[in-house]
Amino acid sequence: MSETLSRVAVALVPGGASGSRLDRFLAGELGVTRTELQRWIAAGRVTVNGVVKGASARGREGESVCVQPMERAASEARAEEGVAFDVLYVDDDVVVVNKPPGLVVHPAKGHEGGTLVNGLLARGYFRREDLEDQHERPGIVHRLDKGTSGVMVVARTAEAREKLKAQFQAHTIERAYVAIVVGEARDATFDTLHGRHPKDRMRFTARVRSGKRAVTRVRVLARLKGATHVECTLETGRTHQIRVHLAESGNPVLGDPVYGHAPRDAHVKAVGERLGHQALHARLLGFVHPTTGKPVRFEVDPPRDFGEALEELR
Repeated sequence: MSETLSRVAVALVPGGASGSRLDRFLAGELGVTRTELQRWIAAGRVTVNGVVKGASARGREGESVCVQPMERAASEARAEEGVAFDVLYVDDDVVVVNKPPGLVVHPAKGHEGGTLVNGLLARGYFRREDLEDQHERPGIVHRLDKGTSGVMVVARTAEAREKLKAQFQAHTIERAYVAIVVGEARDATFDTLHGRHPKDRMRFTARVRSGKRAVTRVRVLARLKGATHVECTLETGRTHQIRVHLAESGNPVLGDPVYGHAPRDAHVKAVGERLGHQALHARLLGFVHPTTGKPVRFEVDPPRDFGEALEELR
């Protein structure tokens, strides 16, 4: 923690910041990350006119904001050699990787080790000072599901992390996926609400009365025997978004263990069982580089097992 934030800080909300989120206003005023501020806010260390407020509270001109900083918590993730993934690009601010299917992105309950984060730590992609306040997820600004392969960007510094997070939250990231889905899919745009399944909290659904907006565009690439090869582009990035939209439209991703079901076609079923994970691959990722401000774009072909499944179904 810097010396300037070793004591209680007090700020008055200026007219120009009236209506701004509390965490965003304080990040700009104090020069710390929103992630760190959100931790302080959750701990009740930030008050507005003497009242504890949430991170999303909107400030009003003239309000007095009092901040009691907390000591930073170092990441609990450990370095592990032997975690397999390809690095597509690296510089002082970001590392872009090709995540293989079966690799979990960061440590969590049931997956305390052997994750992408553990492998990144072992390869020396994070400095000690950049691990503060990162807990189990240093540098992670977005995720791919365990069974999904493809391109991901990881921030190497706190500044890069916040700038990339802002792009994901603004939905300005360019993302395209390819998938093999069961049945005869069609070109479509899904614009739905997205939320937790009311009966299974580990799943998500578009069949909710309230939730966040989710938009997926689907384009047919090829008709297969009992299946379809499609491309999906995202306007939003909700958890399991593509898998939910495809499954609830009647064309689940082949091999999806959560949203899928056993195909009636014996050949399609056998191909999915051999694949062993959902046939979903993040093919393209484009974003504005957090330091240079220039647009960058990365593309990667699906893994071998995806290609083999595709050939078997042609």
